[in-house]
Amino acid sequence: MATKTLAFEIGTEELHAFALHNATIQMKGLMADALKAAGIPFGEVEIYSTPRTLISLIAQVPEATEATEQVFRGPAARIGLDEAGNYTKAALGFARGKGVEASDLQLRDENGVSYIYAIKSTPSKPVAGLLSDILLSVINGLSWPRSQRWGSHTETFSRPVRWILAMLGDAVVPVEFAGLTSGNLTYGHRFLAPGPFVVNTADDLIGVLESHFVVTTEAAREASIRSQIAQVEQETGLVCDVKPKTLAEVVNLAEYPTVMVGQFDQGFLAVPKEIIVDSMAVNQRYFALYNQDGSLSNSFLITSNGDPAYAANIIDGNQRVVAARLYDAKFFYDEDLKKPLEAFVPQLAQVVFQEKLGTTLEKTNRIVALADHLAIQAQVSQVEHDEACRAAYLCKADLVTGAVVEFTSVQGIMGSYYAAAAGESPVVAQAINDHYRPRFAGDDLAQSTVGRIVAFADKLDTICGLFAVGQGPTGSSDPFALRRSAIGIIAMLNAGLAVCLEDAIDVALGSYAKSGIEFDVAQVKSQVVDFFVTRTKVMLKDGGNAPDAIDAVLACGVIEPAVITSRVAALCQARATDPESMADLAAAYARANNLKGDCQVADPNPDLMIDPAEKVLLGAVCDARVQVASALDQGDYPAALARLAALRGPIDAFFDAVMVMDEDPSIRANRLALLGVFVGVFSQVADFGLLAK
Repeated sequence: MATKTLAFEIGTEELHAFALHNATIQMKGLMADALKAAGIPFGEVEIYSTPRTLISLIAQVPEATEATEQVFRGPAARIGLDEAGNYTKAALGFARGKGVEASDLQLRDENGVSYIYAIKSTPSKPVAGLLSDILLSVINGLSWPRSQRWGSHTETFSRPVRWILAMLGDAVVPVEFAGLTSGNLTYGHRFLAPGPFVVNTADDLIGVLESHFVVTTEAAREASIRSQIAQVEQETGLVCDVKPKTLAEVVNLAEYPTVMVGQFDQGFLAVPKEIIVDSMAVNQRYFALYNQDGSLSNSFLITSNGDPAYAANIIDGNQRVVAARLYDAKFFYDEDLKKPLEAFVPQLAQVVFQEKLGTTLEKTNRIVALADHLAIQAQVSQVEHDEACRAAYLCKADLVTGAVVEFTSVQGIMGSYYAAAAGESPVVAQAINDHYRPRFAGDDLAQSTVGRIVAFADKLDTICGLFAVGQGPTGSSDPFALRRSAIGIIAMLNAGLAVCLEDAIDVALGSYAKSGIEFDVAQVKSQVVDFFVTRTKVMLKDGGNAPDAIDAVLACGVIEPAVITSRVAALCQARATDPESMADLAAAYARANNLKGDCQVADPNPDLMIDPAEKVLLGAVCDARVQVASALDQGDYPAALARLAALRGPIDAFFDAVMVMDEDPSIRANRLALLGVFVGVFSQVADFGLLAK
């Protein structure tokens, strides 16, 4: 049977850039699923998109579906027929289950036994008659962050739909949506070749669009933008900072992207570069250009969707917009510099941190107290201690500065500039800049121990406070990004910040309790500890660690993330290095643990040991107990595991030589006590019984 190409284009007003990207992913699955559900064979499904269109091209669509016949074997005739030869309830139920009438049932012999068969025939259908509903279902099936109605229509879409093209080969497929009827017309670039243009066959659609200044894929538009940026870099000697998020957005803002170079007054370079770059990227979607030495230049790149013939006008308009924003930035920056950063701290009393947790000034005081505790515990120098407390006191001050109120994404960054201008030490200034780190997965930690102490204190104060007022994460909901904060704290602990998380939680919750907030301290502490343990477990699993190794370590009641991480790493390494010995040791542990049961005998009596293997095991266990405890005190988990592994020989010899459940009750109890001591040596390292499973 001959096949044709199916083309389906939804033309709209300009779609939101990130919503468009998600829609292209959805559309392929929706189209394939709808065709499969209708029984229509098809070849490759290709998706194209522009800021104003979503397009599906489906190859090898036949003119008609294939006629099919499905045969199902049901109950034996002795069950499906009564004495009069009528179908029983079993046969009729079988027919209903297969979606056929009783008249479609047949009797067939199979190896001398008669069975009831259902024959389900599906006739061939013209595909053209099925496509209208299929394509309409695709339109309605697309999910958008926000949808809207327009005119007097009740249908919704991300943006108003302006045209629909639907063609199978050279024939139009009728589709009606929001007062529109599909046809064979498409539209080119809004300014360079608006159209409409006739599409003779479905195979011609992409060619028609591309011949009228429409680049029809994200990949092609990105390649074009990158190529043009590279050309600018070569011509100017400048280096472009291609921010991935900005690039992903501009790719879906221009049908025919043209990169142009704009400039702003060099006087604005006196403003911190982060404000300039942030303003250009976030508000205008421009790319910053840097000099070869890494300093910011006064040039920037515009990705235009306009007519390149009017480049001068486009550049001039964009330069005016940048100038206005940078005038504001310079004004706020200059005004903020008129007083030291410390002078802004009292104004934090006017900023609500959280309605039940008080103001940001109150939060600042808690951060200072927690940073003081952490600095003492981390045993930093007195200078670093003082710097940590100073940075904690100043870290939120820039929230009430004019620059941060206007450009919120540079909080912390501006505080570091203002701190340096006020004569604070470089470490304090850097710690203020870094205290929000890590801000996202893969972000760097704060550079200094001082910065990490302040970041730790800030994040833990937020976590403990929100749990105290019942605002912890639930399911997939985490409006305050507490999971991200916990991951940041765990990363700092794993990187070597030598503090105790449990003690810090006590201090943080204590500060809230002293402030008059009523909550069950013990219950909230348990919730916060469990929250961190769960985050640690998730991070370890995501890092490729064996789930049973993680569970074995957690079963020992360890709650410090760095300890959990170190023990899991050591256990996984030991299993990878000598898997046979570790597996045998786990099996021996499980056997010993099962045999000892609830035996509560404190210590085995050497005088009751009648077999040398018992005394050898006792001596090995006593030595191991001391050495494992010493290794754990030093945080040397590989050494602790190596000492446990050395017990494999004595425990194997013990099981080979003696009958644990001896007829003599005293000997039996003594051997069970010996196994209890053996198991106890493992209890502070990992539950090896879980590894055996």
